[in-house]
Amino acid sequence: MERIFLLKGLDCPNCSAKIEKEVGELNGVTSSTVNLMKQTLTIQVTPDAANTIADKVETIVHSHEPDVPVSEYAAEAAASRKAAVDSDDDDDEDGNIKTRIARLITGAVLYALGIALSAFAHVSLPVELGFLIVSYIILGGDVVLRAVKNILKGQVFDEHFLMSLSTIGAFVIGEYPEAVAVMLFYQIGELFQDMAVKHSRKSIADLMDIRPDEATVKRNGELLTVAPETVAVGEVIVVKPGEKIPLDGVVLEGESMLDTKALTGESVPRDVRKGDDALSGCINQSGVLTIQVTKAFEESTVSKIIDLVENASSRKAPTENFITTFARYYTPVVVIMAAILAIVPPLAFGGEWFDWIHRGFVFLVISCPCALVISIPLTFFGGIGSASKHGVLVKGSNYLEALNNVSVVVFDKTGTLTKGVFNVTDIFPANGFTSDQVLEYAAKAESFSTHPIAKSILTAYDKEIDQNTISDYKEMSGHGISVNDGGRNVLAGNSKLMEAEGISYTPCDKAGTKAYVAVDGKFVGCILIADEVKPDSKKAISDLKKIGVEKTVMLTGDDEKIGKAVAGELGLDEYYAQLLPDQKVEKVELLDRQKRKGGKLAFVGDGINDAPVLARADVGIAMGGLGSDAAIEAADVVLMTDEPGKLVEAIGVAKETKKIVMQNITIALGIKGIFLILGAFGIAGMWEAVFGDMGVAMIAILNALRILKK
Repeated sequence: MERIFLLKGLDCPNCSAKIEKEVGELNGVTSSTVNLMKQTLTIQVTPDAANTIADKVETIVHSHEPDVPVSEYAAEAAASRKAAVDSDDDDDEDGNIKTRIARLITGAVLYALGIALSAFAHVSLPVELGFLIVSYIILGGDVVLRAVKNILKGQVFDEHFLMSLSTIGAFVIGEYPEAVAVMLFYQIGELFQDMAVKHSRKSIADLMDIRPDEATVKRNGELLTVAPETVAVGEVIVVKPGEKIPLDGVVLEGESMLDTKALTGESVPRDVRKGDDALSGCINQSGVLTIQVTKAFEESTVSKIIDLVENASSRKAPTENFITTFARYYTPVVVIMAAILAIVPPLAFGGEWFDWIHRGFVFLVISCPCALVISIPLTFFGGIGSASKHGVLVKGSNYLEALNNVSVVVFDKTGTLTKGVFNVTDIFPANGFTSDQVLEYAAKAESFSTHPIAKSILTAYDKEIDQNTISDYKEMSGHGISVNDGGRNVLAGNSKLMEAEGISYTPCDKAGTKAYVAVDGKFVGCILIADEVKPDSKKAISDLKKIGVEKTVMLTGDDEKIGKAVAGELGLDEYYAQLLPDQKVEKVELLDRQKRKGGKLAFVGDGINDAPVLARADVGIAMGGLGSDAAIEAADVVLMTDEPGKLVEAIGVAKETKKIVMQNITIALGIKGIFLILGAFGIAGMWEAVFGDMGVAMIAILNALRILKK
């Protein structure tokens, strides 16, 4: 069974990883996941352990984060999940940070006074030491206390132990100012970390602002303001200018421009009128809209998007998992190495014990893995937020990392590379008729039909048709339509219709669907209907190749001629036409076997009928999946607009995220490695150790925050 605990105020990526691991090792717990965005711990627990698990979870959480309250995330709270990011929480977080800043300032002032009195007033050592000890207790008392508690519980090797051991040791060997400085900068680094996590969380929480607070519903002739969760499917809501659309629906009355930026990342408003879909989360800019609700709140677009983004941070990238594992083994190793450095040389070769013990403590301070365990998860967290601002929803940092290695991109055609809407693209008149005449005859013939081809012809004609003059409507399956228009026999259909009626016609060799038109047995022309290529498809294909994608492939159920024409126009490497859904899966599996070692295959589909292929690909990407349940469920990445160019942006964010991650790993391990060697040889002292630890951590945190500007 699933249990969810709310860990309000949890901001430490390192502590989150430890809590997740230790809870996951409890008897009866089969899985454990901490979500830093939602500040929740989700576990799967066996029924026999369910009654005692809450106390055990609370004990583990408080061993790492004593000030974080643990409460059951009740099912009824799901309707008001926004409380996790509401103003009350913001006030709590702001108050907590202000308290910590005040403590830092107090400790720093006392520390500075102690140093100043010693340097300029030449006070006695006990006076200076008094200021420094009080400063140390203010700045590092909680760290030492937590280290002691963890040691009593058998949890020895962590950053609290390292900080406490090294600073107390520094006091013992007479390095008083340096000991306090280590705690001062450690606390500054921790504050930086919490502020950085809050900033990243806020960048994602800003997206959550699309959640509507209320809905105006028509009931019994009255307009009532109610919670969106209470509005049923089929009810009618009214949305005024400036208000958010609270639920998905169809416009019954009104016309307006909708601001879709929060959903799609696009700044250009979308026009809606009677009969159009209106998606929750959009902001109504101009006219009053009357909308009939088509989805309950929990199934609406806005709810699905929020849930997707909130849960993204729970799926961790391989690099994140590696760093967590690395830190777990790294800490005890460096403690042992520091002990060896302090004890073995004076025993084996002689020399000053004081000097070697000093080197050991310097080694301990430098070795703290804070820079890695803080900055790596923070970078991925920020990368998901940055992608969201671009209108790209990534379901987890594992998928964000996978986008770096995409070598093959497979596209569906209709609705992905093309608009998915049939339009008349050309008219070829014959035997002295004009294009307008050909279109008029075809429109009259198709005026009773609901076929997509008929709709495209009627849209192109765009004039009123007097259906009273049309009679003898006959639809010939697989061939076309025959009608009588004012005494004239009008035929509109494919080549089979022309041949069956014995009409001499000129075949059209263009790619697309053809509607041949004849009047009274005489061929009057051909209308070409095609699914138009999206404006940015060609550029997107070109840009993908520029950023390292090795092969681009198109799969389509259309005929060979259409597939070849679209592939040639867009510059695709390969195409496969006349495919059924199961054959698309087969082609993806073939392409997957052919990809280079270490490469990833991404499939981009419209998210409606491509679920099997989306699930089969290494990275399933739903194109134009806004409002599509299949897209939200099956895809790993959802591009919120119909633009293929969004895929290039998604890969760009992924590559920048990975770049910053690798920079932080290099910075942290490189600088620490140099300082560890210098410390071991006695060249680096405690001040250098402070920079090697918290200085590097702050550099890494600030570097991680750059991804939010991407």
